[in-house]
Amino acid sequence: MPSICCFFHRELNCLVAIELKIGEFQPEHLGKLEFYLEALDRDLRKPHEGPSIGVLLCASKDSEVVEYALSRSLSPALVAEYWTRLPDRKLLQAKLHEFYTLTRTGHTR
Repeated sequence: MPSICCFFHRELNCLVAIELKIGEFQPEHLGKLEFYLEALDRDLRKPHEGPSIGVLLCASKDSEVVEYALSRSLSPALVAEYWTRLPDRKLLQAKLHEFYTLTRTGHTR
C-alpha cells in the first residue's frame, strides 16, 4: 500500500501528490509516482486545472541518481530527503522559500 497523500494547491490550481518512502531514493519510485500523477490527471483533474505535481520524500538520496532519474521525466516532480527531527527554524524557512520559488517558476527539478 503506497504512502501517498493528495492535496490541492489553490494558487497553482493543481493537485499535488506527496509520497513518503522510508528508504533511499530508487529510480523506480519516480516511475510509480508518475503513474499516480497520470491517474490523478486522467480521473480527478478538472479541465480548468493544471497538471498534477508530485513530491517524493525519501529518507536519503544520491543526487546523481536523482538527476539521472529526472533527466527525461515529463511530469513535474521533486525528490527530497526528509528528516525525523525538524531542522533549525531558519534552515526550514529557507528550504520552504526555495521550494515555493521553484514551484512558482516551474523549475521542479
